[in-house]
Amino acid sequence: MHAASNEHADSGSERSDGPGGDASGLSERDAAILEFESHWMRHVGAKEAAIRERFQLSPARYYQLLGALIDSPVALAHNPMLIKRLQRTRDARLSARGSSAPGRGV
Repeated sequence: MHAASNEHADSGSERSDGPGGDASGLSERDAAILEFESHWMRHVGAKEAAIRERFQLSPARYYQLLGALIDSPVALAHNPMLIKRLQRTRDARLSARGSSAPGRGV
């Protein structure tokens, strides 16, 4: 099992380059989340089960942490291609959600 699995408390994302972090400033959990996202295919049900198994987090909490990482300059420096892809995906979802809201486009 991955070391990040024990880091499921709601303590936020501590960043340091000491124990529990890497030289980029990401916590072990944050780095593990980015690594997971970089290799995951789009199978939502299976992904949610994998999130629970690997991180001992609810999918909702995982996506809260991922959302914070997407906006993190430290994460952007750590893996710019992944973060920019995740930002584009999020922005497309928000745009689609906004254009389908009641009272719009009429």
